[in-house]
Amino acid sequence: MMKKTLAALALTLAAPAVALASEGADRLTRMLEPLQTYEASFEQLILDGSGERLQQASGHMWLSRPGKFRWEVDAPYQQEVISDGSEVYLYDPDLEQVTVQALDQRVTHTPALLLSGSARELTESYEVSRQQQGGSESFRLVPKARDTLFEELQMTFNNERLAALQMIDSTGQETVIEFRDIRTNHTIDESRFAFQIPDGADVIRDTH
Repeated sequence: MMKKTLAALALTLAAPAVALASEGADRLTRMLEPLQTYEASFEQLILDGSGERLQQASGHMWLSRPGKFRWEVDAPYQQEVISDGSEVYLYDPDLEQVTVQALDQRVTHTPALLLSGSARELTESYEVSRQQQGGSESFRLVPKARDTLFEELQMTFNNERLAALQMIDSTGQETVIEFRDIRTNHTIDESRFAFQIPDGADVIRDTH
């Protein structure tokens, strides 16, 4: 009888959570679907599992759906991640090295690129829950698959504009990205998403 009571209680408690998850996914889809282009400056902070600061960086990003993306880190080191819609290029000027990957499902599970895909595919790949406080809305996304680079992602919107991303990986390491000077649904030159491999750079093609 006790087991049945606990089971019934668990189902009762779980039912509202399912409803909220569905509501959160629907709301996130409605907010992301109109987003065709996005441009912003960013500040990125990486913390270890105890909250100790490991790294801080700043830069600029451009996004154009579907699948096109440019992420430039300016300080304290230079790095570029560019997607032209079919391949992703990771360029490290200090190492003079370019890593090339196909833009497949595994790559788009990385936080920097998942926003460039379909909003519906995003909400189908993650369990989504939503919190709201004033003009701010937060969505917690937990991947359904196990082959992702993080265990939890949080998106924060201010007045329906993406303002921050927060990611936690399996080691407890946390990455916080805050956006500013945001522009949406404007024209971005296609050349932003084209990458020319520099002469003399080492090229690594990741085919896995």
